[in-house]
Amino acid sequence: MKKIVFIIAALALMSMTQGDSIITRNGKTTIINTTALVENVDGYNGPTPLKIHIENNRIVKIEALHNGETPKFFAKVKQNLLNKWNGMSVNKAMKAKVDGATGATYSSNAVKENVRRGLEYYKKNKK
Repeated sequence: MKKIVFIIAALALMSMTQGDSIITRNGKTTIINTTALVENVDGYNGPTPLKIHIENNRIVKIEALHNGETPKFFAKVKQNLLNKWNGMSVNKAMKAKVDGATGATYSSNAVKENVRRGLEYYKKNKK
């Protein structure tokens, strides 16, 4: 019984703090963590969360977080897709038609949806 109560308390705590960790700041950089924004967006083997780094309303970099994608295929996404938005304004990036990485279609589509939702969240919540 104590174990069940502990698990319920832990889940409640996680859900309360999860929303607070979506947008953080590190100096001039705003960082959007898409983990909680895209729980229902899957690549080939599950969610593909990202951190989107934004300065002066421009994307500085996008970094992949831990995911279950096949490393060989996700390496293509990291190499050929994540840098496509670098230097773009948030508005331009939201409208950009970015090609996916060849051979990693599901992962690419999930990453593009992560970026879209992350930038939408940024626009609604930036201060």
